[in-house]
Amino acid sequence: MPYCEVGKTQNAVDAALNNGIQIYYRTYGHGPIKVLLITGLAGTHDSWGPQIRGLAGTDRANDDETMAVDRESDGANNEVGGIEVCSLDNRGMGRSSIPTKKSDYSTRIMAKDAIALLDHLGWKKAHVFGHSMGAMIACKMAALVPDRILSLALLNVTGGGFECCPKLDRKTLSIAIRFLKAKTPEQRAAVDLDTHYSEEYLEEFVGSDTRRVILYQEYVKGITATGMQSNHGFEGQINACWRHKMTRAEIDLIRSGGFLVSVIHGRQDVIAQINHARRLAEKLQPVARMVEFHGGHLVTHERTEEVNQALLELIKASEMKMSPHDWNNFPKKRSEASNRATVERETNIIIAKIHVFLVCLISLFMTVFKYGRSSLQRLKPVRVGASSPK
Repeated sequence: MPYCEVGKTQNAVDAALNNGIQIYYRTYGHGPIKVLLITGLAGTHDSWGPQIRGLAGTDRANDDETMAVDRESDGANNEVGGIEVCSLDNRGMGRSSIPTKKSDYSTRIMAKDAIALLDHLGWKKAHVFGHSMGAMIACKMAALVPDRILSLALLNVTGGGFECCPKLDRKTLSIAIRFLKAKTPEQRAAVDLDTHYSEEYLEEFVGSDTRRVILYQEYVKGITATGMQSNHGFEGQINACWRHKMTRAEIDLIRSGGFLVSVIHGRQDVIAQINHARRLAEKLQPVARMVEFHGGHLVTHERTEEVNQALLELIKASEMKMSPHDWNNFPKKRSEASNRATVERETNIIIAKIHVFLVCLISLFMTVFKYGRSSLQRLKPVRVGASSPK
């Protein structure tokens, strides 16, 4: 099976920290253009299935012994030529190693895993595309080795920390509770559908069944095959997202890296709020283009053709050495409406921080109440007799 021994290509310090860590990956298609796909929280390499097929022209892995080798046809259906795609399982998920300590998980550490994989594959440079947590990892990777990045696509991304908190309403609160309670593939599949897709998309009929019914069966099958994510892996990856932050210096390294960026997002995403993605795209000016589609958090599946086309446009523009001026789609001058939008975004950030504080406060109160009640129940009543007359 294709594994990358992370420590083998790293310096002595990183190698000592990653001794024994293995990253599972698959490659697809053939050609001079190299694309690295980094998946999100609790996702595996095959989460990128629609993009693998759209970019590489096949979903048969190159190490599949039953694969009929026909390299001339690979990439023939796209407009940029032959593409070789690599998709991996991040540490903590799938067939990759699952460290038990939270300190072994951060977007910077996982970015170094991805860099080690490039070294393992012998890829000097690559187009790097990340989704959700994978986009956070891709940002760190681009800041660490900007000279190895041909282009950067950030799909359904946030800036980490409090920006990972979904919009507080009845629907997202219900999703969060169901997600934490999910213990079986069936329970996890049901909540994943509401997390990944827009309600409109799920309720559309495909033949005699809705997409919800069809996708539910596929999700149960997939989760059963790969298994539920371990507690160590889940808590570690959550910790990585919560601790993620891009410094101004890291943003500047990406802006000056000499490559183009696409920030792609679904407007109905209930997990990663689109305002955070827009704000990141603005920070990455003048090299970033903001691309929005009607869809949820897994816009890669919900709007497959549109997303694949956006990714191919990014690759083509990069191969043609398009200038950032021609690439980005942000207005050159800030209008009054833009200023109002900026004020609104900053206000939303403040509200989000207050929201996180209140959620933590309520959680603390409920914990204290729970243990206080438990302690009271353990107290035995003391029977006091009537005092004797003097």
